[in-house]
Amino acid sequence: MSYRDEADALDAEILRLIRRWHETGISPSEQEFDDLATRIAAHQLRYCAAYARYCASFGITADAPPAHWWEIPPMPAAAFKETTLCTFPPESAALIFETSGTTRGRGGLHFMERDELYDAALLAAFERFMLPDGARLHYLLLVPDPRERPHSSLGYMMAAVARTYGAGTTEWYLHGDEIDIDGFLRDARAAIAGGTPVCIATTAFALVHLLDALEDRAVTLRLPSGSRIMETGGFKGRSRTVSRDDLYARTAAAFGIPESAIVAEYGMTELTSQYYDDEQRIKRSPPWLRARIVGADGRRVPPGEIGMLVHVDLANRSSCLAVLTEDLAYERDGGFVLIGRESSAPLRGCSLDAEELRLRR
Repeated sequence: MSYRDEADALDAEILRLIRRWHETGISPSEQEFDDLATRIAAHQLRYCAAYARYCASFGITADAPPAHWWEIPPMPAAAFKETTLCTFPPESAALIFETSGTTRGRGGLHFMERDELYDAALLAAFERFMLPDGARLHYLLLVPDPRERPHSSLGYMMAAVARTYGAGTTEWYLHGDEIDIDGFLRDARAAIAGGTPVCIATTAFALVHLLDALEDRAVTLRLPSGSRIMETGGFKGRSRTVSRDDLYARTAAAFGIPESAIVAEYGMTELTSQYYDDEQRIKRSPPWLRARIVGADGRRVPPGEIGMLVHVDLANRSSCLAVLTEDLAYERDGGFVLIGRESSAPLRGCSLDAEELRLRR
C-alpha cells in the first residue's frame, strides 16, 4: 500500500471515530483504540524519520512496532523545536502551528497534513464539553486573532468555533501586546442590554489583566444567563503567579456568573485535540485522546501519584501521536488533575502570550 493510500485510510478511520462520538456519544472500545493507535504508530515509524530514529533507541522499529498503545514511545514536546516531525513533506502542510511563549530560543512547529482532522476534533470536543446545552452564543475573544497570528492554534480554534457555533457577534480584543478594554466593555454591555449570552475565551493572563482593568475602573458586569468563560492555559509566568481559586472567584464576581460557568481548557500546539474540566476540575478528553501519568522511568504511576503527562492523540496521525510534556498531574476518577510545570522546565504556553499586556483604552 502506498503512503497516500495508507494515510487516507487511517484519516478516514479517525474521522469516523470522531464523528461517531460527536453524533451518538459512542466511544471506541479499548481494543478499537489500541488497534488504531498501534497502526498509527507503525505508520509513523515508517514515514516520520525523526520519530523512527528516536524510537530505535528504545528498540522499537517499523519491523518491531509497539504491541499496545501504552508502549508507544512518547516524543518530548521540546523535540518539535529541534526537528521536523511529520510523515509528509512539510511544505505541503495544510496547517502549520507555532508554539507560543518562545522568548527563550526558537519556537516549535506542528505540521498537519489535513485541516479536516483538526477541525473535526476541535469542533466535536468543544460542542460536547462547552456547549452541552446546544447554546449558540456570541463570542468575545481574548486570544490571538488569526488575522494577526495565522500560526496560533488557539486563534484558529476559536475562529472555527465561532464560525460554526456562533450566533452573531464575534470580536477579538487581544492585539499584539494590548487588550482593547474599551471595545470589550462596549460589546459586553451590548450583549447584556440585549440579553444575549456570550462565551468569553481568554488566556489566563489576559483574563488577569482584564480583571485588573475592570477593578481599576470599579466596573462589574452581569452577563446574561447561559454565558460561560473558557480559560486556556496555565498561571505561571515570568513576573506573576495567580492561583486558580483566586482567579475564578474574581472572574465570577466581575461577570456575575457562577464559578461552574468557568471551564478550563487544556491543549498544546503539539496536539490536535484538547481536554476540558468537569465540575470537579478533573480534565476530561474526547475518546480519541488519552493521557497517562508516568514517572522518571517512563512507567505509569499509580492513581493519585504525581508524574509527568504523556498524551496519545489519534488525531495526530500525520505528526507524532504520543507526546511527553513537562506538565505534572495525577490521575483521578478516569481523568487527571493538572498540577503545573516541572520546576526546571522553560516557560511556554498560551498564557505567556498575554504576560506583558498593555490595556488599550
